[in-house]
Amino acid sequence: MKTIVILGASILQLPAIEKAKELGLRVIAVDMNPNAVGFEKADVCLPVSTIDIPGVLEGLRPYSIDAVMTLASDMPMRTVAAVAKQYGLIGIDEDTARKATDKGEMRNALFAHSVPVPRFYHAKNKEEYLDAVRRFSKQCIVKPADNSGSRGIYLLKDVSNSADVDHAFSYSMSYTRNGVILVEEWMEGPEVSVESLSIDGNVHVVAITDKLTTGAPHFVEMGHSQPSRLPAAVQEQIRKVAAEAVRAIGIQNGPAHTEIIVTQEGPKVVELGARLGGDNITTHLTPLSTGIDMVKRCIEIALGEKPDVSSVESHGSAIRYFDSPAGALKRIRGLDEARALAGVKQISFVKEPGETIGRIQNSTDRIGFVIAQADTAEKAVDCCNQAMNAVKIEVEGDK
Repeated sequence: MKTIVILGASILQLPAIEKAKELGLRVIAVDMNPNAVGFEKADVCLPVSTIDIPGVLEGLRPYSIDAVMTLASDMPMRTVAAVAKQYGLIGIDEDTARKATDKGEMRNALFAHSVPVPRFYHAKNKEEYLDAVRRFSKQCIVKPADNSGSRGIYLLKDVSNSADVDHAFSYSMSYTRNGVILVEEWMEGPEVSVESLSIDGNVHVVAITDKLTTGAPHFVEMGHSQPSRLPAAVQEQIRKVAAEAVRAIGIQNGPAHTEIIVTQEGPKVVELGARLGGDNITTHLTPLSTGIDMVKRCIEIALGEKPDVSSVESHGSAIRYFDSPAGALKRIRGLDEARALAGVKQISFVKEPGETIGRIQNSTDRIGFVIAQADTAEKAVDCCNQAMNAVKIEVEGDK
């Protein structure tokens, strides 16, 4: 029996743990939360932080390891690289892991390889930040160099507004772990993500996902749909830029999730993760739209296999996240009616009655979602919207 290490055992990594078990592998799951849901499915549970490289390597010392991976999270990527190096496994190296988790390093690598990116500046303190802001005439994006899930991202709409300039710095810096923030050109246009798998340096684009966000100032993702409805010529440009970005940071084998904005100057890379996309994109939407089991393919690649990554189906799929008033959640009504709608595949909530719902400022503030499948992406989105309209979320103070 071969053994795979899966870094993370939360609900995000649960599909990988379950798929690995289905494939007959022994699973060692690593998570700092001793009550992580994935531990219920794993064969070996290591209650260690996924970013504690020495701790993870020490915990794995008694075992023979055949593969390592994570799913939908950037934080463990450097540990993935360390485990791959220690055991001689297929996976990213330490240099690629650094470029995939530090947006400053990522920007430098993409720029050096002539991959289209926004104009950007690094800032380690207030003086460098103010100097960077002065290089923009109207507005710019401020974000931490080493966080994810829309945490710390802020659109500074007026660079002449000193109070807002100060707020953007404090807000973004509060989310950075390495003390570096980026000040970037504000890009306008449709936003997509590109799900790809690389095998021996060949980048295979599996799907292009259209995105829906809250917009300024925090840009939290509130929906995704596949396949992309952008013109074919634009999609071809997107594929080209995504493949160039994957190669620029050094991914030879494994997944990549590349976020791109299609500007008037063409597609430009927002950022790139050397892992499967989150928000149920690769675990649910991509299999529903293409027939490709992305999690299974990633496990096979990590084991050194060369799986077929060509599409076998053509459907539309979509996810939409619920928005609701802030306050204490009282009850959720209409779920049975919504789940009975044709095309609805899943409706899930992460908040229970009595819990507090806050304003949506990053992805962890979202309370639930609907996933649907239909003949086209447009019909799948319509199905999600019908289901969301059938669901009534009541908070304290509602009448």
